[in-house]
Amino acid sequence: MSPARPAVTVVGIGADGWSGLGAAGREALCDAEVVLGGPRQLALLPDGCTAERVPWPSPLRPAVPGLLAAHAGRRIAVLASGDPMFFGIGRTLAELLGPEELRVLPHPSSTSYACARLGWALEETEVVSLVGRPRAALTAALYPGRRLLVLSAGAHTPAEVAALLRDRGYGGSRMQVLEQLGGAAERRLDGTAADWPHPPGDPLNLVAVECAADPGTPPLSTVPGLPDDAYEHDGQLTKRHVRAATLAALAPRPGDLLWDVGGGSGSIAVEWLRAHRSCRAVSVERDPVRAERIARNAETLGVPRLRVVTGAAPGALAGLPAPDAVFIGGGLTAPGLLDACWAALPAGGRLVANTVTLESEALLAERYRRHGGELVRLAVARATAVGGFTGWRQAMPVTQWAVVKPE
Repeated sequence: MSPARPAVTVVGIGADGWSGLGAAGREALCDAEVVLGGPRQLALLPDGCTAERVPWPSPLRPAVPGLLAAHAGRRIAVLASGDPMFFGIGRTLAELLGPEELRVLPHPSSTSYACARLGWALEETEVVSLVGRPRAALTAALYPGRRLLVLSAGAHTPAEVAALLRDRGYGGSRMQVLEQLGGAAERRLDGTAADWPHPPGDPLNLVAVECAADPGTPPLSTVPGLPDDAYEHDGQLTKRHVRAATLAALAPRPGDLLWDVGGGSGSIAVEWLRAHRSCRAVSVERDPVRAERIARNAETLGVPRLRVVTGAAPGALAGLPAPDAVFIGGGLTAPGLLDACWAALPAGGRLVANTVTLESEALLAERYRRHGGELVRLAVARATAVGGFTGWRQAMPVTQWAVVKPE
């Protein structure tokens, strides 16, 4: 612990309140001079805890440094729901203060309680938080037979989850809402998304979903190369087989940031984000109509975190965070575009550019001679009717340059 500042003790508390705390948690709260927490958590403290009680403001994160500074030099405790390090305030405090300044006393999380009640294996259950996040984020987790735990933002979340499941073709999914887990008022509500019958209940709830696809709902793969008709587009779309090859060359890794330059319909950025929940992407598109379409595709396919920038590159790239990978799907002949993208990449970053025109192909050939990498031509043919027979119809070949920036 740093001698310059008292440790901040973070105490996880459940719906069972004070009675559910261990000796260490009770001691930390009774010894504190100030306790920070949500109004609901603070109300669970007994009168014997004489510390000053300070409720979190909203929005919370921007206010945390100022609150900690205002109470510097005092013994500080923070109350958190369940496990503070699982979608909780513990992460924020660790990032702001450093883990050496924290003492974390976790309580069983709501997901642990839920799996215990449902008989589900926690390690095989996907958890999706809708606290401060758009409900569309749930879409990427919808697969037949999967079990999901949805962390609710409040009493209306179960009905919103049911509506999304119906909209996405999962109306037959069983839903169970578990309220006040671990507390005296614990309650479970049951139903299906198609005809969810329950009015809003307790705001402290979690939604368990057993995913069941309705007949005719098209399956979406977890790997790149979604069907072209999964996207709304005007023809400006990296087609399925080329898209799969492009994502393989871009090689998304957890936490990486992609610049999708000349986004079109956003398919490359969308499937980059679907590769891992921590992947990040910015899609840059000069056409406002297409930019709006990109945002709709991202929401429909479960990655509403995609950032869409409307503007022409390279000018629109100014001020963006440095990418780990860049895809150029359009506008290669724009003056300075390739240079700006190459300069923005750090050592080890990946750049992939696709084109179907001779003019842009010449640019890629020149960069290949200069920087190396891999220059390939991708050709796809589809079987189509030729009179009463079947023949091949060739799509326009795509020239692709893929390169890793040297150290």
